[in-house]
Amino acid sequence: MLTAGVAVVALVAGAVGGIAAERIVDAAGMYRPVDAALPQPASPARGAEGTGSDGAAGTGGAGASVGDVAARVTPSVVSLRVEGSDGVTTGSGVVIRSDGYVLTNNHVVAAAGAKGAIVALLPDGTHLDASLVGATADYDLAVVRVRARDLTPLVLGDSDATTVGDPVVAVGAPLGLDGTVTTGIVSALHRPVTAGESSGTAFIDAIQTDAAINPGNSGGPLVDMAGEVVGINSAIAQPPGSFQATGSIGLGFAIPSNQARRTAEQLIEDGTATYPVIGVYLDERYTGEGVKVVADGSGDEPPVAPGGPADDAGVRPGDVIVAVDGRPVTSPDELVVAVRARAPGDAVTLRVRPAGGEGAERDVRVVLDEATSE
Repeated sequence: MLTAGVAVVALVAGAVGGIAAERIVDAAGMYRPVDAALPQPASPARGAEGTGSDGAAGTGGAGASVGDVAARVTPSVVSLRVEGSDGVTTGSGVVIRSDGYVLTNNHVVAAAGAKGAIVALLPDGTHLDASLVGATADYDLAVVRVRARDLTPLVLGDSDATTVGDPVVAVGAPLGLDGTVTTGIVSALHRPVTAGESSGTAFIDAIQTDAAINPGNSGGPLVDMAGEVVGINSAIAQPPGSFQATGSIGLGFAIPSNQARRTAEQLIEDGTATYPVIGVYLDERYTGEGVKVVADGSGDEPPVAPGGPADDAGVRPGDVIVAVDGRPVTSPDELVVAVRARAPGDAVTLRVRPAGGEGAERDVRVVLDEATSE
């Protein structure tokens, strides 16, 4: 659930002909029950010119201008044209390995379906067929590959080091305009965003930016002033009542690079990705403080999975979860986003109020289990 005033989120793949965004969702209604390493972020002592591992574009330091960053980043950003049964859409992608691996959004390439085609336009004007390596709707990420060597990958930086107010640059192909550069700041962190259709909802612990993000920017990088990717642009906010993504209103959302790196590595290695779960069903009807575990099961599904992470930690049907690692949660979407921002095997601390409000709140340690994206 988004904060007050952000009622509609649009995924920002563009449609050829200027029709903006093929899917728009009401965030309040979206909850439903490697064979080679990627280039690594620079060390904390940043600022030296040069290239990273695997030929990745190097860092330029805090004193770099937007022009410096644009010159370094644009050669590593591709435009994607996706042909499917419903027509042609466009998006962006970022080279993450020199041997042709490109990271983008799932919603950019999903339009191709089983019989469609994906074509990548490289910065030098070369058109290359792209094949799908793997995709996950759960994180709205996908990896495609083109038959090319000696591409210049960008480094997926450390998004955990990003702070509100940091300057950032977005690069992509809004409305098919290749190599477009916009700039702004990080407006907020940990913005819970749900986007997509009921059969493929993405839960994003998003970086919010006021850099102009428009249809066609989907899958392109949001980079810091060192030229490292801190996010993958994915969605924009739209005013209530909007039914088309009409363009940037200064509220864009990017998937953090740490999540993107973890998922991209899985997609390259296995073609699929995993996500963490705590093993409970949440009550969407509950309107009080926190998020309530359903009190009664639905069909054959119990409220708390027997032997699952929450069960092992002592969470019971009807309990109310009020915070994750000290951060309050106020809706089912927000709890799902907070969990999915972690990795399977991570431990989180849930603040739990007993069912019926009887007894004191308690903190429980939950080790996250793993589920596989479809």
